[in-house]
Amino acid sequence: MEPNKKLVGLSDAQVIESRRLHGSNLLTPPKRDSLWKVFIENFKDPMIRILLMAVVLSAGISVVMYFSEGKLELAETIGIAVAILLATGVSTWFVNDANRKFDILNQVNDDTLVRVMRNGNVCEVPKKDIVVGDIVMLEQGEEIPADGILLEAISLQVNESTLTGEPVTDKTTDPADFDEAATYPSNEVLRGTTIVDGHGIMEVKAVGDNTEFGKVARKATEVSGEETPLNRQLGVLAKFIGVVGFFIAFLTFCILFIKGVFFNPHYPIPSLGQLGLLGAVLISAFIALASVWLPVVHDFRDLIHKQYGNNKPVAPAKKRSWGLYGLLALVVMLGIGLAFGVKFWQPQAWIPLGVAQTILHAFMAAVTLIVVAIPEGLPMSVTLSLAMSMRKMLKSNNLVRKMHACETMGAATIICTDKTGTLTKNQMSVYQTNFYGLKDQALNNDEVSRLIEEGIAANTTAFLDFSDNNKIKTLGNPTEAALLLWLHDKGIDYLQLREKAKITGQLTFSTERKYMATIVDSPLLNKRVLYVKGAPEIVLGKCQTVRTAEGFVPVAQEKAAIEAQLLAYQNQAMRTLGFAYKVLDNNETDCFSNGVLTCNDLIFLGITAISDPVREDVPAAVKACTDAGIKVKIVTGDTPGTAKEIGRQIGLWLPTDTDRNHITGVEFAALPDAEALDRVEDIKIMSRARPTDKQRLVQLLQQKKEIVAVTGDGTNDAPALNYAHVGLSMGSGTSVAKEASDITLLDDSFRSIAAAVMWGRSVYLNIQRFILFQLTINVVALVIVLLGSLLGTDSPITVTQMLWINLIMDTFAAGALASLPPSPEVMKEKPRNANAFIVTPAMRNRILGVGGTFIVVLLGILYLLSVYHGGIDPAQPAGIYNLTVFFTVFVMFQFWNLFNAKTFGNNHSAFHDLSNSTGFLLVACAIVIGQFLVVTFGGAVFRTVPLGWQTWLGITAFTSLILWSGEIKRGIKRLKAKRERK
Repeated sequence: MEPNKKLVGLSDAQVIESRRLHGSNLLTPPKRDSLWKVFIENFKDPMIRILLMAVVLSAGISVVMYFSEGKLELAETIGIAVAILLATGVSTWFVNDANRKFDILNQVNDDTLVRVMRNGNVCEVPKKDIVVGDIVMLEQGEEIPADGILLEAISLQVNESTLTGEPVTDKTTDPADFDEAATYPSNEVLRGTTIVDGHGIMEVKAVGDNTEFGKVARKATEVSGEETPLNRQLGVLAKFIGVVGFFIAFLTFCILFIKGVFFNPHYPIPSLGQLGLLGAVLISAFIALASVWLPVVHDFRDLIHKQYGNNKPVAPAKKRSWGLYGLLALVVMLGIGLAFGVKFWQPQAWIPLGVAQTILHAFMAAVTLIVVAIPEGLPMSVTLSLAMSMRKMLKSNNLVRKMHACETMGAATIICTDKTGTLTKNQMSVYQTNFYGLKDQALNNDEVSRLIEEGIAANTTAFLDFSDNNKIKTLGNPTEAALLLWLHDKGIDYLQLREKAKITGQLTFSTERKYMATIVDSPLLNKRVLYVKGAPEIVLGKCQTVRTAEGFVPVAQEKAAIEAQLLAYQNQAMRTLGFAYKVLDNNETDCFSNGVLTCNDLIFLGITAISDPVREDVPAAVKACTDAGIKVKIVTGDTPGTAKEIGRQIGLWLPTDTDRNHITGVEFAALPDAEALDRVEDIKIMSRARPTDKQRLVQLLQQKKEIVAVTGDGTNDAPALNYAHVGLSMGSGTSVAKEASDITLLDDSFRSIAAAVMWGRSVYLNIQRFILFQLTINVVALVIVLLGSLLGTDSPITVTQMLWINLIMDTFAAGALASLPPSPEVMKEKPRNANAFIVTPAMRNRILGVGGTFIVVLLGILYLLSVYHGGIDPAQPAGIYNLTVFFTVFVMFQFWNLFNAKTFGNNHSAFHDLSNSTGFLLVACAIVIGQFLVVTFGGAVFRTVPLGWQTWLGITAFTSLILWSGEIKRGIKRLKAKRERK
């Protein structure tokens, strides 16, 4: 029956039926979120959510004020809404732009023609039309279109690097030659791999999504649900700010409530019945607003639990509808009222309207404090930092597809990398030659050199493609092509030598023979010559003498030295080839018989060691990562020996490493989860790894609270790329790998990974700088508004002024700090704790210290202005002028503090590297110009009047003291550090 399959194939009816039963040979395209969905997803950001709550509360206050006082103040509401739309809109645009560039980069062609046997005839059909049961003809250089079983294999070698990392795998239909240690059976071929030598016939067993390639592609697009470290930390910050804001607001409301009800000079203390009804109303309102305060209580419990518990979040409270809480509140109020015999319909049962209005003002003041506490500029800062990093990294050939990947890379603690194409060049090359007749291994115009040159050029089936000026492409067997590249590097035209040498007989390489032999009429020697190359032990066994620089010596005399040399190369996981020749009589053609070489009196020329070399920049890049506290692990489908040797060459595998530091994919899969989890951090190298092994490794590392980055270029890498915190694919990699990744390294450089870490850490530091800067402002503004409310005076800063301070200026500051260039100094530090609070103790101390200083100074200025300089009554011209001075002093303090925030994380001067911080300088200038315009032309909207140049000069000089004091402090620290180094 087998011969009939090869000769007949499927009929047209069988093709249709097979497609109905097993599907087509198309991969299901990854589902790409719509632009609208990407925009909506941005609202899941914790800081955006808390801003949305602020919008609702601010709008609520505006409505209440409108109905109670006839004033509609929407400036704050509109300002926060604009901040939300800017942050989410910019993020959406950048992500969409990156996806558009990615789609252009990543095009897949399913219309490639494939030769199949159908209806007893050989025909060509598009790859997408292949079905299960098709008989496909496989030729050298072609990509295998589907998974199948070999029916015939002639010297067949397959490049499986896209699935296993193995560049050359022997395939055969003879069970005696099956490689039991191979990742996939020796008689199976898989979609996405390519034929590098020989030819064969396969029967298709799986197509489309059911192929190994398709299964891996599906894994590559699954949603991993892994939260980014920055989102997690910002979530904690949002909870903290919410808890603190609500606590202060609640405390403020309680104080103002007590003042307004029990110490109101305009109204007597309400009666017991009025207080009972008031209590019922407040309890009911408290219940009705449960949807607001219950999440805050949960957040507080969660923060306490993380601080003193096991760092696991507490179970969230069950969500109830507003309607349910409202109904419950109404029932409670009626129940309390009826229990105490309150007559709701009688006006005297209620407190006076003036007292009620005082309570309403207390509530509005409390909500205002919550709004002030929220850092509106933070989402913009994060978005700008990440977006600017995306753009700048793209200029250095790093296409960032997911914005948060910029920062997450900076938190990475482990990098799992594949070998082929990432650490190595994925192109075989000659590592070393040992032609014993060559002096110093240099080709000259002598007979030995001519024998070597012609033997390599003629005794091969490989070619070199010079169509790309930047890179020579190899065609055919990678090992043979490496020899041609070696000739090319020596300045020798292999093709000219091959064309001149007339081939009169040839045995191509096969896995059974393990050698190739070619008879040529040599124009270089004017003789007929037999050239042989192949496995050194096989070729040496057919030789009687070795040609050395001193002459011909018996094989027995040199055999031990040759074998020792071969062993040394093999221990370095290199492929070795032996070369021999024999000068024949012109009529001698009986060297071949029944497909084998019968001559056993050859002359041995020498051996070559061939390897897939490590990229030149990899060892330094690996060292940069390890110096930065990041562990590097190799995960490859290659053999243990090759993997360890590559690890040794890049400085990862050390003499002190043991078997605990290495494992094969099969051994890893056999480990129970508990044992694998115990060992996973010690593993440096995993060889013979399958796609699922790499994915499991990543997920186990994540269980260990590691932040995992994965690099790879093959389809086999895609699941791990997808499940990692950050997936980095190579620009020349497969479409599946690129689709699964977060960042694509367009230049295929592992060095770019170290650069990505530096960018990520710098972005995180810039975000911390902005948090430091803005929380300082918010603390100062919070205390001033709080004191103003408690003292019963108007706030010295209006809502519109607060909008300028809290939103516009902070957005500028976000741009300034986000534009700071990356600092190589961050690579000297260890990875940060991704679960730690984003506000470090050093930040907390600076926020409280600087903020406290500002509060004391500003309150002192306010006192002096109110007592000695005409007061601060906004109804009087002197009062407006003094309040304008106070407002400008407040802003300029923050302006100079922006320079101090720039230095957080180091002891450099604030003026250090300003020449490379053009964006920072432009934004700083914009803040000063903006403040001048607001003061000069703000008028009634901003409650300001123009200031004279003398006043501006005095304010600038006075407020700059905050910068100069910081400079002195940093200078002292630098001197101390310098002395300690000595």
